[in-house]
Amino acid sequence: MLLVIDVGNTNTVLGVFEGKELRAQWRLSTNRRQTADEYGILIRNLFELDGVEPASIDGVMLASVVPPLNSVLEEMSAKYFQIKAVFLSPGTRTGMAIHYDNPQEVGADRIADSVAAFEKYGGPCVVVDFGTAITFDAISEKGEYLGGVIAPGLGISSEALFQQAARLPRVEIREPNRVIGTNTVGSMQSGLFYGAVGLVDGILDRLSAVLGPKMKVVATGGQASLVAAASKYKPPVDPSLTLEGLRIIYERNPPGARPH
Repeated sequence: MLLVIDVGNTNTVLGVFEGKELRAQWRLSTNRRQTADEYGILIRNLFELDGVEPASIDGVMLASVVPPLNSVLEEMSAKYFQIKAVFLSPGTRTGMAIHYDNPQEVGADRIADSVAAFEKYGGPCVVVDFGTAITFDAISEKGEYLGGVIAPGLGISSEALFQQAARLPRVEIREPNRVIGTNTVGSMQSGLFYGAVGLVDGILDRLSAVLGPKMKVVATGGQASLVAAASKYKPPVDPSLTLEGLRIIYERNPPGARPH
């Protein structure tokens, strides 16, 4: 079995694959202060809850945008699974040409998303990932990574309002009952929610003008189901897209081809 870990700025998502089947999946808060032992014990406890035997893990693949945790998770993999973790890094064989000015600037999660999206949905395709940031990744008809768009996520926007405006509270991010808010909380929820929907649709309109009418859209990330249903593009929500991408890339990197 393969353990895949996607370390984001806000959440860390873990999954276990048996062949191509995703046996289990968990979403945790990313904690930059957590130790290798704490991660190891936590993951083993999750395994026990879902009936996954730690001894059955024969590979560990990671994508991380939080560099301070890389050595921690590398140590965890070696200590608790006796496996050298494979990180999705610039030297990793992905099977996808990266048309970015500096390919090393592209987040590992965005590459994993794009590889999985092209494999599952074909191209041209756009992945909208609702994480700490809302990212848009464009894949060509030939399966090339063309680049993308990065916008503030809903959590960042909400927190900015709370911190910069003295009289505005923290609010739950959800679809409001009406567009016109009749109180402060409702007004903020309307602005945050419909602002995100408008942002997504507006950017997708512009991407469609470049990629053409055959452009497919897929959504992933923690808040994808909240916003995607209200988008005029109605993209399917694929919560395991990043994990699928890590599995595919792991399979494209047999031991002799992995970067050292």
